[in-house]
Amino acid sequence: MDDILLVGGGLANGLIAARLAERRPQLRIQVLEAGEALGGNHTWSFHGSDVDAANADFLAPFLAASWRGTDVHFPGHSRRLPGDYASISSARLASVLSGRLGECIRTGVRVATVAADHVVLEDGGRLDARAVIDGRGAAPSRHLDLSWQKFVGLELRLEKPHRLTRPIIMDARVTQLDGYRFVYVLPLDPDTLLVEDTYYADGPELSAEAVRARVIAYAAGMGWRGQVVREEEGVLPIALGGDIAAFLDDGPQGVARAGLRAALFHPTTGYSLPDAVALADHVSTLPDLSGPALAAAMRDFAVRRWESRGFFRLLNRMLFRAAEPAHRYRILERFYRLSPGLIARFYAARLTLTDQARILTGRPPVPLWRAMRCLTETRGSPSSA
Repeated sequence: MDDILLVGGGLANGLIAARLAERRPQLRIQVLEAGEALGGNHTWSFHGSDVDAANADFLAPFLAASWRGTDVHFPGHSRRLPGDYASISSARLASVLSGRLGECIRTGVRVATVAADHVVLEDGGRLDARAVIDGRGAAPSRHLDLSWQKFVGLELRLEKPHRLTRPIIMDARVTQLDGYRFVYVLPLDPDTLLVEDTYYADGPELSAEAVRARVIAYAAGMGWRGQVVREEEGVLPIALGGDIAAFLDDGPQGVARAGLRAALFHPTTGYSLPDAVALADHVSTLPDLSGPALAAAMRDFAVRRWESRGFFRLLNRMLFRAAEPAHRYRILERFYRLSPGLIARFYAARLTLTDQARILTGRPPVPLWRAMRCLTETRGSPSSA
């Protein structure tokens, strides 16, 4: 019998397994992944100020690329922001985890059901453990009120060097479609770029073919031509409200949750890596890793994170429900004129009360009467009401 079964081999469970292997090598763990490799097909990024020094050291071997500074562009202004920025690729995550965990990883394993002390596989097999962690990604829930950040990204091997020295984390000079649209660019090496066309939209529907064509057109407009060597796409939740306790209690009892399965993501930016590494660090130091204790501790971690971020969900409601879709970029354009320190604390989800007041003061970027309607937090999906 294993001590811990981690169901899903994505970022959150992968980092938990790596931290446990480092700090608790006596534990018997298994990571079960339905796909052919850990990590799927993703790129996870974060600002250096999003994580503390100890977790930054832990993440260092996983980094596929890192930079000093980032750029943002809007119709009214452009700006360079200071600070470190880094990305982890699925391939790099899988490589490091394979080296550290070895035979503890099982790929191509499809799980049908999870329970507090076992999982049942689709082929009828059963695996027992003292604890089970479910990290299989976001699941629909009537207890969360969500909008969406969706994107298609193309990794381009260019005919000639692009000469970018730092990421463009937001280029909103593009035509505004399907809500708030921007392009995100990572210079992975002198001849390779990851270009993502991203939308903050009311619905999760993604027309990948149309968005892919927009990525190619944007790249051509920037003078970047070359070969597509990889493609990724995603539809990520953006939290407007919800009942976190009901969400976490809606499912098999005694099963710990990680990552998007536990609503662990920045409510506004959608970044999940800072929460994933913080959770991995927390789990690795728990005195009791038995099933009930682990599930309770991870539930408490998720609840505390959610409850500390009500201000971000308020901003999201204003963005999605008080602003006209074609004018949402104006809210972000105004935000990126604020101080670099405030912007860094925003990404790290550590705003002070002074920061919050600064964001809300000044001429409202949305009609006041619409903003007032957004003050009360919604408790679940409007479609379930």
